[in-house]
This record gives sequence, structure tokens and C-alpha cells, in this order.
Amino acid sequence: MMTIIHSNSPSKSKLALHKATVEDIPAIKAMVDAAYSKYIERIGKPPGPMSEDWYQVIRTREVLVLRDDKRTLGSITYYKDEETNSLKVDNVVVDPTAQGRGYGVHMIHYAEMEAQKHGLPSVTLFTNVKMFENIGFYARLGFMEIDRRVEDGLERVYFCKKLR
Repeated sequence: MMTIIHSNSPSKSKLALHKATVEDIPAIKAMVDAAYSKYIERIGKPPGPMSEDWYQVIRTREVLVLRDDKRTLGSITYYKDEETNSLKVDNVVVDPTAQGRGYGVHMIHYAEMEAQKHGLPSVTLFTNVKMFENIGFYARLGFMEIDRRVEDGLERVYFCKKLR
């Protein structure tokens, strides 16, 4: 568990990442739907995370939820990708009412620390080409674009961040 003190909050609420349980699935699904629904028109169909079987994901991936004292604010899903010998971030989402506060950055940094802890040389992830805001976000975090391809009818941009 990683604790983050959010200094911009007047109440100095504590934020912490916790391993998700099945009880967290409704909050994760609600966040994903709220955050990704704006892309449906742009992409022409719901983004992948909106149709994810979160019960299966929780059994097969590392899923963490970011909480403050009152509610779930974000979630990150990752796993060790044997094919690329990297920690692959499958999904990172922040509740739309909590976006712009650095929570996504904190969750990505946590994934980087996890990769290093497990001796993995990089973190990889992808986003839809039409989610151009994400492309810029990942570039600002030091991720390099390594590929573009169509999978499952979705145009994806693949990124990699080499770790020291």
C-alpha cells in the first residue's frame, strides 16, 4: 500500500492505494464508465475498459484502488508482461470529479516502482489513438511511443518507459 498526502486539500486527507476486492468492482466500473463515456462518440464504440469483465480482471491482474478518507478516486490495473519483460499497465482511471489533481501521475509512478521492485526494465501501456489527451499525458511522463496498430477493431498507440 502506498500512502500519498494530498497537500492541496484543506483537510489534508490521506490518499492510499489498496488491493482491489470484488466489493470495489461497482466503484471501479462506475469510474470507468464516467471517465470513458466521453470517448464513445469519438471512437465509434465504447473503449475497451467499459466492456471489461472486472470480476475476471481482479482474478488475473493486479488491481489497485486509490481512496481518500471518503471514496474511491482512481484505479490502476497492471501485470508482468512476459512477452515484453515489462510491467504492463492495462488501465489507469481517475474519477472525472477528481481529475487534474495528479492522481493518475501518482498511480503511474507507483507502477514504475513496482516494476523496479520486480527487476523489470520498463513499463508499457497503450491508449486509443483518438484519446489524444492520453497520448500527451503519457509523453509528459516520459513514455516513448513505440508502435501503432489496430487490435479488436481499435486503433491503439503503444508506449514504453525505460526505467533506470
